[in-house]
Amino acid sequence: MVRTYLLLAWTWLRASAQYPIPMITMALGSFVLNGLDVAAIWVIFEHTDALGGFGLAEVMFLYGAAGVSFALADMLFGNVDRLSQHIRAGTFDAVLIRPASAFVQMTTDRFGVHRFGRMAQAAVVLGIALPQLDLEWGRAWMIPVMIVCGLVIFTSIFTLGGALQFLLTDAPEVANAFTYGGSTLTQYPLTVYGGDLVKAVTFIVPLAFVNWQPGLYVLDRDDPFGLPHWLRFAAPAAALILALAAALAWRAGIRRYRSTGS
Repeated sequence: MVRTYLLLAWTWLRASAQYPIPMITMALGSFVLNGLDVAAIWVIFEHTDALGGFGLAEVMFLYGAAGVSFALADMLFGNVDRLSQHIRAGTFDAVLIRPASAFVQMTTDRFGVHRFGRMAQAAVVLGIALPQLDLEWGRAWMIPVMIVCGLVIFTSIFTLGGALQFLLTDAPEVANAFTYGGSTLTQYPLTVYGGDLVKAVTFIVPLAFVNWQPGLYVLDRDDPFGLPHWLRFAAPAAALILALAAALAWRAGIRRYRSTGS
């Protein structure tokens, strides 16, 4: 499956490389556009010393970690949210008869590096924030763990959104509320939101495990909501459970799919 993914992704990359200027322009545009989020945070800190009890470097750390996770998921697997377009056009039938995983084909559909700009921007922010933090470097092992877990969580949400499109062809808008909306939510400390929302993104849609709970461990901060300490180490379990749910939902969607007959 990995080999097939790489081959299909490379095919689309070669195709997009035939038009290098638009490809580079889109990547740079994505970098600049996402940089506006950082500018907004800077503006906030021009008027206050803390946001939800967290300093500028800490907020940038949370932003960068979540941003890298989401950008990787969006670049590698985000195209699955285009499934409804194939269903309406009747082209998903062709996907199913090819000797390759339908999921791999969907995620590599029109694969391009134009989304690399988002990942590069988030990585730059994270790289700048880390040296500004007074970290106990014995806790730094959690940083790659939280990025990988965030990648799995966002990928699972993309997949769940794709599976929903087997039932609702307008489901991309619903899925976007949890994918792109979840990315926006995790850009800030969860202390800026209400306690009920924090519980929802901890125990229902586990977005808190993208950067918040493991981030509290890295920063050696107490949980402002008084949630159990062990949740800081629960990101791998949360990511695994959500990934299994997404895999089952995708498989069920494939089984329920009925050809358009076109």
